Amino acid sequence: MNHRRPRPHLAEEPHPMIHRRTLLAATLLVPLAACAPGEGGTAAAGRLRLDYAYYNPLSLVVRRQRWLENELKDTTVTWVLSAGSNKANENLRGESIDVGSTAGAAALQARANGTPIKTIGVYTRPEWTALVVAGDSPVTRVAQLKGRKVAATKGTDPYFFLLQALREAGLGATDVEVVNLQHADGRTALERGDVDAWAGLDPLMAQSQVEAGAKLLYRNPAFNSYGFLNAREGFLAESPDLVQKVLDAYERARAWIAANPDEAVRLLAAEAKLTPEVATVVLRERTEVGISPVPGAEQRAVLERILPTLVAESQVRSEQEARAALDSLFAPEHAEKARAAS
Repeated sequence: MNHRRPRPHLAEEPHPMIHRRTLLAATLLVPLAACAPGEGGTAAAGRLRLDYAYYNPLSLVVRRQRWLENELKDTTVTWVLSAGSNKANENLRGESIDVGSTAGAAALQARANGTPIKTIGVYTRPEWTALVVAGDSPVTRVAQLKGRKVAATKGTDPYFFLLQALREAGLGATDVEVVNLQHADGRTALERGDVDAWAGLDPLMAQSQVEAGAKLLYRNPAFNSYGFLNAREGFLAESPDLVQKVLDAYERARAWIAANPDEAVRLLAAEAKLTPEVATVVLRERTEVGISPVPGAEQRAVLERILPTLVAESQVRSEQEARAALDSLFAPEHAEKARAAS
């Protein structure tokens, strides 16, 4: 599933009831003392909550095949749809999921701004975002977006892509009117003519190209960060066995897609309600699945390039916190074991 990538084109307290909560916490923790290390969190929780997303094809396979449900007989597995990295991070921060899929830049931003997550794996290397204009738009260069409306979902890779593209063209976020819309609404706004451009996200971006004649104003694969699989730090510490099961299932899904490319396209099409043509563009032309799942030097290098933009555009609280977040973001040990086993 590796594809040749196109060359760049110029064109995120204490409470009065603390005593009661302390007693409750102590009560809940008592059974854990009798459990073997690594088993306590699983025995206490009896549940695994993770997301699936149309921008994360491995999640679709794991969910459809029910590998986790079939193996974890004593664990309730719950799936939550993430409409974008910002929603995945909101759910991780609110502890409504244990594992969530985001873009790399969104994971860095979230940790830098206080969300206690760790990146446990890498699911794909995508070219999933670009700047998109309507088919009849007079805009042919990023610099021409000055003073115009651009739809983007803040806290997601397309938004960070937009910031990088603007800076490369000598502009900043204040030089355009950023209309903060969820990805699907951004596409609708573009096709209705309510905005001049859209920081798109596949599969919606490919769908707009094929079905509405939208054009990619600016592409640059280097500005796309990897797909990161993130876990809440508490869950990672309490349930390492479940974390390992998730990573093992993800590697199984990676191999399944490689062995069943046509079925993988049909699955994406069915789940995201896409035509086979659109699903093919997304999965075969703009998504690298056959990569190492272990977060490391390559992913860090991408985030090193993005970090100055996050700081300059005040997307993180401080550069110091952002760099500390980058230094502590990766927890690769479970992905390493999953890769070795596969």
